[in-house]
Amino acid sequence: MFTDIDGFLRYFRSVNRRAVRDVTALPPEADGWTPEGGEGENAWSINKLIGHMCGSRLYFASAYRRQGWISPEPPDVSSPELWAPALDASFEEFSRLATEVGPEGLTRQIEMIDTPGATLSGWRLLLMMMEHDIHHRSQIDTYAGLNGWDPPDIYFRSAETIAERQPEQIAKYRS
Repeated sequence: MFTDIDGFLRYFRSVNRRAVRDVTALPPEADGWTPEGGEGENAWSINKLIGHMCGSRLYFASAYRRQGWISPEPPDVSSPELWAPALDASFEEFSRLATEVGPEGLTRQIEMIDTPGATLSGWRLLLMMMEHDIHHRSQIDTYAGLNGWDPPDIYFRSAETIAERQPEQIAKYRS
């Protein structure tokens, strides 16, 4: 549970680090890679997805600040060396903007973009933003897996590593 913006930002910093880790692990051929077929976001290149992640963070920051659900222009992510700096810069800008709201930001109500009169709490909006970010990082990781580019294991543990530890855990906790 997040009780203040600093706690949320500490956690979101780790989410950003995993996004940076994953995009920097991509091979050079990921630059400009686009899925065959698909429409809308399902047809976006990896570059466009990374730019969208960066811009969306500031879209949610605008809503959190009660300045409207306004999408900024995404940053230039036209080549792999721009991906990590763009993600880090958007994290820093998001953090600055969210912190400026003050302690009431988490509990105050924000009007929804598509449902007049309906609101959601600031903390819920922040979680929506983070879930959106993770969704697109997962999309990029899925594209990596489909192409045979090994995406990094989350928390540096693979399913195989966990499976190897199961006999030890069973012996320890079920005996």
